[in-house]
Amino acid sequence: MAIRIDIDVLLAQRRMSVGEFADAIGITPANVAVLKNGRAKAVRFSTLDAICRVLECQPGDVLVWEPGELESPTAAS
Repeated sequence: MAIRIDIDVLLAQRRMSVGEFADAIGITPANVAVLKNGRAKAVRFSTLDAICRVLECQPGDVLVWEPGELESPTAAS
């Protein structure tokens, strides 16, 4: 996927553990891991809002677009 989530970088900069972060934004540590590892298929705006509020950052600090693998377009019949 061409979208990278930099939560681990932001957490390290703020010296915040995954558990503290998960509690602060209201999701489980397992779901934080899904975000950190790039396995999330979607992020709710309410979750993104909580992430930005807790980390005192902008959405662009969390979500970074990188040119990369393109998904194959749907074949037309």
